[in-house]
Amino acid sequence: MEKKEEKRKGGRRKDSGMRVKPEFDQKIIDIRRVTRVVAGGRRFSFSVSLLAGDRKGSVGLGLGKAGDTSLAINKALRNAKKKMVKLNLTKNMSIPFELKAKFGSAEVMLIPNKGKGLVAGTVMRDIAKLSGMKDVTCKVISSTKNKLNNSKAVMKALAPISSKYSKPVSSNSDEKVVNK
Repeated sequence: MEKKEEKRKGGRRKDSGMRVKPEFDQKIIDIRRVTRVVAGGRRFSFSVSLLAGDRKGSVGLGLGKAGDTSLAINKALRNAKKKMVKLNLTKNMSIPFELKAKFGSAEVMLIPNKGKGLVAGTVMRDIAKLSGMKDVTCKVISSTKNKLNNSKAVMKALAPISSKYSKPVSSNSDEKVVNK
């Protein structure tokens, strides 16, 4: 005898209950609509800044540009994974010493503080959370509110405690790393 196929009820997929958790958590910092003027008019594209981290000491900052926001987000995620750094944090997931950096007009400072938890605002809080940092105070010293430059300054400040850091960063006119 032939077996009849079981008819499923509802419009749900078979595997809807088995969604795989992504390897990295991500947070979109900024989505900008960028315009380019050409002979026929204006061409629009999207620029996305994104943070990715595993909350165990790895964090990356990525940028992606595309004609569609979802494509730009995927490009930014790939870029963030490519630029990901593993941080050498202390056993209680804090930073070992005070870090300071400047990128463009953005100047940031990260200070270890035992027992006070995470004291940070703006993108600094997102970077600290995604990297898994605890007991850290973060401060934006400059007056800029540019999220991308602030996050690049934080990533630059974290360079001395990252695994990819091998030699001192050259002191260009705009970009300086100061360790104490």
